[in-house]
Amino acid sequence: MVQSPWGSNTGSGEAGSSDMIVTTTNGVDGRPVQQYRGIVTGEVIVGANMFRDLFASIRDIVGGRSGAYEDVLARAREQALGEMRMRAAELGANAVIGVDLDYEVLGSNGSMLMVSATGTAVVI
Repeated sequence: MVQSPWGSNTGSGEAGSSDMIVTTTNGVDGRPVQQYRGIVTGEVIVGANMFRDLFASIRDIVGGRSGAYEDVLARAREQALGEMRMRAAELGANAVIGVDLDYEVLGSNGSMLMVSATGTAVVI
């Protein structure tokens, strides 16, 4: 999947997909906000895999990047953004502005990661 600054480029034409403009800025140049539809969020919680943890700790010792964790983070981020887009589409929005991504470690031993995407659904 190719990620553009305007949202997910899935080419599927589904609500919340490539038709949805998604930006961290407070607006889109040349396209004034016509209506504010509300705050929208998308959250994803992923559990850490025991084997992935083992290989990541080995990478920490010998150096290098942990591709397994990077893949999990990328998928979780895309899922959170996808949920946020769907909620915006349900409100009749065609853009989400002011998007913020947050990452939080959860669980008693930090074995879970939450990725949340929050923004303002608007019609531009």
